[in-house]
Amino acid sequence: MTANIYSSVQINTPSKIFICVNTPTKNYGVGKGRAADLKYIESAARMIATVSTKSKIVVEKSTVPVKAAESIANILKANVKPGVKYQVLSNPEFLAEGTAVKDLLQPDRVLIGGDQTPEGHEAIQALCWVYGHWVSKDRIITMNTWSSELSKLAANAFLAQRISSINAMSAICESTGADVTEVAHAVGMDTRIGNKFLKASVGKCPVVVIDTRMNSKLKKISVMVVFQDLVAAVSQKDVLNLVYLCECLNLPEVAEYWQQVININDYQRRRFANKIIECLFNTVTNKNIAIFGFAFKKDTGDTRESAAIYICKYLMDEGAKLHIYDPKVEEKQLITDYQRRRFANKIIECLFITVTNKNIAIFGFAFKKDTGDTRESAAIYICKYLMDEGAKLHIYDPKVEEKQLITELTHPAISDDPSRVKELVTIHKDPYKAAENTHALVVCTEWDEFINYDYEKIYGSMLKPAFLFDGRIILDHQKLMGLGFNVITIGKRLQRPNVHRPYAPAPAQ
Repeated sequence: MTANIYSSVQINTPSKIFICVNTPTKNYGVGKGRAADLKYIESAARMIATVSTKSKIVVEKSTVPVKAAESIANILKANVKPGVKYQVLSNPEFLAEGTAVKDLLQPDRVLIGGDQTPEGHEAIQALCWVYGHWVSKDRIITMNTWSSELSKLAANAFLAQRISSINAMSAICESTGADVTEVAHAVGMDTRIGNKFLKASVGKCPVVVIDTRMNSKLKKISVMVVFQDLVAAVSQKDVLNLVYLCECLNLPEVAEYWQQVININDYQRRRFANKIIECLFNTVTNKNIAIFGFAFKKDTGDTRESAAIYICKYLMDEGAKLHIYDPKVEEKQLITDYQRRRFANKIIECLFITVTNKNIAIFGFAFKKDTGDTRESAAIYICKYLMDEGAKLHIYDPKVEEKQLITELTHPAISDDPSRVKELVTIHKDPYKAAENTHALVVCTEWDEFINYDYEKIYGSMLKPAFLFDGRIILDHQKLMGLGFNVITIGKRLQRPNVHRPYAPAPAQ
């Protein structure tokens, strides 16, 4: 086989240039916290205009607000050289963390938007020809530029909307005795609705720090928490971009509608964090909490929008010390804020309304399983909340590196006292060490390996009563309760059966 991928800095050579730069949310000025910052898009456009001496098709691949292509075209037009012409196309990506290569080779659809002019149609067909080498024609959809840009935001918003709907139902289920898993199954059987993205969870993961030293001595852990983000590839920032767009278009009612999608998921995380604190006798101050999972979903290291970030934030606000483990999440990716607070509140409530000085294990810090990415992980926020309450967190994630975890948890949005974070958070490379001597364990990411751990061994190493908060609904709750765990999850109430244990050796036969 001959190589067909080359690395080059010669922008002038190719006839088609894809702009694939980051478009972070603005953290300053007009639109702060909602609008996309297009500084990298603008920089790329100016670079293309500066070096190009031949006509180009410029393909906007990054997730951008509607009309971004117009801005690119205006920059190119204002700096055009004699004899050079540009066509700007919109070709949004729909790649998911953990399955990016598969999604590229076997896409559900390919969207290509361009000017509705002869030159625009010619450019669209040129890009269709490229994709036609491996994508069937019926999956390549052409449209105008603005429809293509809006379709990307709309797809993410609709997915987030489904998650918000089932999360809202989970709160009702917990108050009525219904089981959200059974409700979701029944609703998903309706062919008009379908069963995808109907799994309730804490949304994103909490932030926590991991100790890479295998022989490090850990403080006593009280809680173990398992996190997994079901919102997965659905980015909160895209929904916020849509909210900002509606406000700019003077559509306040529409903006308010989409804002509620964000609010529900924030509420879910907050409720789960409160459960942790409640179970730990209403205080997590100085308690060690293990966090299993920090990615926003399993099979990825991406923590963007992970619920673990928010839940960890709440736990840290309560003074908890977090011990985080995620198979893939790197340290620098860990931290953000809110449905996490709901989950963190659950933890505090279960721990007798205080987690001060209580040890809580955090399992998972990535925003989903099988990744080390912690961007927007819910675990960050849950950990923050528990730390604010004074809990001591013991975090384990199969993939998130210690440096990444520390970076996330000490981010200014999460903590204004980095030294306190280092005092309250311990990072582990071994999940069993993370759970040792903790009051509670919190699962924040849906790593498959979390399902197969020896929970009898984990239970034996924890302080009693031992609480397990399954923020991803991935564990066998009945089996865990049979071992003696007090299990708290999302969307259903669990009644722990009486556990009979021999406290003295059996008489000799």
